[in-house]
Amino acid sequence: MEIRLENLTKVFTDKSGKQTRAVDELTVTIPSGKLVGLLGPSGCGKSTTLFMIAGLHQPTGGKIYFGEDDVTRLAPEKRGIGLVFQNYALYPHMTIRQNIMFPLENLNIKKQEADELVVEMARLVGIEDQLDKKPAQLSGGQQQRVAIARALVKKPRVLLLDEPLSNLDARLRLQTREEIKRIQRETGITTIFVTHDQEEAMSISDQMVVLNFGVEQQMDAPQDMYNKPDNLFVAKFLGNPPINVIEGEVKKGNIVLSNGTIIGETKVKDGLYDLGLRPEDFKADENGFDVDTTDIDHTGRDTMIRFMIGEKQLRALVDSESVIGKKSIKLSIKPHKVHIFDKETGNILS
Repeated sequence: MEIRLENLTKVFTDKSGKQTRAVDELTVTIPSGKLVGLLGPSGCGKSTTLFMIAGLHQPTGGKIYFGEDDVTRLAPEKRGIGLVFQNYALYPHMTIRQNIMFPLENLNIKKQEADELVVEMARLVGIEDQLDKKPAQLSGGQQQRVAIARALVKKPRVLLLDEPLSNLDARLRLQTREEIKRIQRETGITTIFVTHDQEEAMSISDQMVVLNFGVEQQMDAPQDMYNKPDNLFVAKFLGNPPINVIEGEVKKGNIVLSNGTIIGETKVKDGLYDLGLRPEDFKADENGFDVDTTDIDHTGRDTMIRFMIGEKQLRALVDSESVIGKKSIKLSIKPHKVHIFDKETGNILS
């Protein structure tokens, strides 16, 4: 089921009359059968967008289409969605079987068929042996699987996940996101996954949409977005450790740092720019430039080097074997790995 958002806008007005534009003329297409991550910092509009798709918030403007159907003003229960919240919202007095079956009770489905659907969904998410327990008897990861099974049991056209892993510890987050990816692949259901965690989104999404102040910054496949950010905001939002940003100059086709070091070539016109240098795009190189190191952390396979360029501290992540035992360190930038951003607009130039 393809989802199209056309100029989707949401403005909230508080009691004093102050307006906040949470989503600003958002136009994106979620391809059928894909898992798409909506991400961005807190307050960027990602959950508001999800709730408009679900029908829980009414748009101030714009349209929402499921395939060719305009669902903009359709009630949530008529949209054919499955929605999973970050707090699971399970009924504590019901068994797992009853929780999963609950959405079927008003659909006039025969009991035998409903029982079969419950078992089918429980098996899909790997909790078929937990059906007679209460939610309190399950781990957080298992409860999240119950919530997903309950969302899927009525065979929705679209699955919507709002920060579904935020209440889990690090180990369970990793395990559960792999499960979500598996379930989505097996069902083929169009899924929108809201998160503020860029690593989480990159690991499971077919495509990502990055928002800031309700405005789309970029939509792309995760690795393409990481390698070719459209602007400085996206470049800084993605990556851990974060991208280094330093002022540089283009002189006659050369990219020059403030200390006079040439780190690459470009066809961008001469001038001052913001340069983005990802830590992993440095390499130890005997023919490189000397670095004034302030700190060196050996973490097994990799070594993190902190060094100064003028008054700016940068990070370089290099192979440990290339620097261990060396008295002085020289670095260079891998070819074509310098991101050049316009200082006024923040847009990528090269």
